[in-house]
Amino acid sequence: MVASGSKSQAKKPTKKDSKDASGKAKNPTDKALKAKKAVAKGTFINRKKKARYSVHFRRPKTLSLPRAPKYPRQSAPGRPKLDQFKIVKYPLTTESAMKKIEDNNTLVFIVDKRSNKNMIKAAVHKLYSIEVQRVNTLIRPDGEKKAYVRLASDYDALDVANKVRYLAISKRLKLKQSYIAYY
Repeated sequence: MVASGSKSQAKKPTKKDSKDASGKAKNPTDKALKAKKAVAKGTFINRKKKARYSVHFRRPKTLSLPRAPKYPRQSAPGRPKLDQFKIVKYPLTTESAMKKIEDNNTLVFIVDKRSNKNMIKAAVHKLYSIEVQRVNTLIRPDGEKKAYVRLASDYDALDVANKVRYLAISKRLKLKQSYIAYY
């Protein structure tokens, strides 16, 4: 028992003993020696190198937050450039168009040049609430786009033309032509 007690009495001086109660080094030379050791050792001595398994460097994905604007960048939402009223400009009332109405169950319209067949089909359906079988288009030499709208067999082009006031325009046209032919 004495041996174990004597060990506890003979203490070696430790780093804690060289410091006072405030935790600071007692001697300024001790502090300088400690700083010298730190400089000689370097700050990155214990850092491990990351294992790289590819020769290509891929930039790591960082946090990208969703946008939270303080005010809207547009004052009002944009309106569609081509609605059904802009797509279909007017019905064509030439003699050949009238013949198409009577013989082929087809209406002829002048339409916006930027519209396509699907847009024309949807616009005619919205405007006149009729089913369209198919649409053929061409661009005339004057730059206008002409659309031949073939109606479904359920609908009669003459009835739809009357609804559109198609024939009222064509009758005026025929009267005008007969008046010119008379004189």
